[in-house]
Amino acid sequence: MREKTRIGVIGGSSPPPEALDKAYQVGKLIAESGAVLVCGGLGGVMEAASRGAREAGGLVIGILPGQDLNSANPYVDIPIATAIGYLRNALVVLNSHALVAVDGSYGTLSEISYALIYGKKVFGIDTWNIPGVIPTSGPEEAVKLAIKEAKNAAY
Repeated sequence: MREKTRIGVIGGSSPPPEALDKAYQVGKLIAESGAVLVCGGLGGVMEAASRGAREAGGLVIGILPGQDLNSANPYVDIPIATAIGYLRNALVVLNSHALVAVDGSYGTLSEISYALIYGKKVFGIDTWNIPGVIPTSGPEEAVKLAIKEAKNAAY
């Protein structure tokens, strides 16, 4: 039996307000599609997407950099402690069928790199403009493409 579709959301921890709005919409759309949202479990884009998913009745997995399960944002349903810092970015990628990147700095860039290494598609919203990131017009297109990719992906 195949696992439920998982969409990773990656992005900045201190993004501008417009990125938070887009991340919220991404989370909401992921939940409405019936997929599980996977993220790094902390603030910024991660929290906004988690809130969107939770408010739409979705399930949120947060893969945390530290050992404290209570460090997860309040919208994470399943916090996973790793105690490996930024190395947990690889776990976010490996536990996602496809990813949506919103905004982001070097941590997001590392997640994009892991996604490309492991053959996962990254759909971008105002993020790194590099080969391998598929730019989209916004949350609706990004989630639609990510869900389509996830359904075709071998897990």
